[in-house]
Amino acid sequence: MAEFAEGAPCWVDAMFKDVEGAKAFYSDVLGWTFGDAASEYGNYTQAYSDGKAVAAVVPPMPGGDAPSQWCLYFASPDAAATAEKIKSAGGDLMMEPMQVGTFGTMLIAKEPSGAVFGVWQPGEHKGFEKVGEPGAYAWAEVFTREVGKVDGFLPKVFPYGAQKMEPGDDPEMAGMDYKIFSVGGTENPVLGRMNMGEEFPPEIPSYVQVYFSVPDCDEAVAKATKRGGTLHFGPMDSPFGRFAALTDQQGAAFAVIDMSKTSGAMPKMSDA
Repeated sequence: MAEFAEGAPCWVDAMFKDVEGAKAFYSDVLGWTFGDAASEYGNYTQAYSDGKAVAAVVPPMPGGDAPSQWCLYFASPDAAATAEKIKSAGGDLMMEPMQVGTFGTMLIAKEPSGAVFGVWQPGEHKGFEKVGEPGAYAWAEVFTREVGKVDGFLPKVFPYGAQKMEPGDDPEMAGMDYKIFSVGGTENPVLGRMNMGEEFPPEIPSYVQVYFSVPDCDEAVAKATKRGGTLHFGPMDSPFGRFAALTDQQGAAFAVIDMSKTSGAMPKMSDA
């Protein structure tokens, strides 16, 4: 299995009060199957697509009352060193580096504008066993109203280069402030950053939007809403694929994208 470069998204999991409900929802919407709960690790349960590990779900820790949300983990060769970079760059550690048996070392952090993310130093568990295929992780974006904080923070923590998307003549992109962060050159983009406009209610904090690949965006949306999910945006065609943003029936935000259905010319990028 390929190792993930430092700063590349390598895993995603979510905490759900109703784990069985979450399993039923994502089994239907994304076609996932689930392994056995690992009781020694808080009943952490891996999700699989075509037999390959793609995500995990877990119940809250005793006494915990955190909202359901997906947490994206970025690869690191040294979680302790990354933790120091996070603190020196103005982020907060919500969970100090913690070794998870022989699987690896994790931490949970918050960037300066408030979006929560994880860092994973792999041991036996390397991360995603497939990416960019139906049923698997496809992309992620940091949504924030404080773009300066995010843009200043990320390259101090991970070895990122950045480019800004030019709106061009597309009226739907007018006023859009979007950056793409890459590792090892612009041919390897790993993360987007979107400025949250007035279309976002003020009570929605900064967050990381995780995209999962699906074979049919509209079908996935129909399944999600039938199971109690909420459609917030789309389905919309783009040069990257047809996508939609939703929350599941427990309030966790996610997006689906059919990357086989692209529309329009790829936007131009400029050095940021």
